[in-house]
Amino acid sequence: MIFKVIIRPDAEDGGFNVSCPALPGCHSQGDSEEEALANIREAILGCLEVLNERAIPQTAAAERILEVAIN
Repeated sequence: MIFKVIIRPDAEDGGFNVSCPALPGCHSQGDSEEEALANIREAILGCLEVLNERAIPQTAAAERILEVAIN
């Protein structure tokens, strides 16, 4: 799965801030672009884990909850 991110220099503190618009509230930072991108990958995974845990609905008798991997 591919997510677009916005990376911008942090003029106040140095380094870079990065966010993922598809996941509101998913932000990170790093001293270099590479570090910021590595950190946002971790943040995206964390956000997806939380969303997946919250998204389990009540199911009808014939329904099942399965997991599907996205590479």
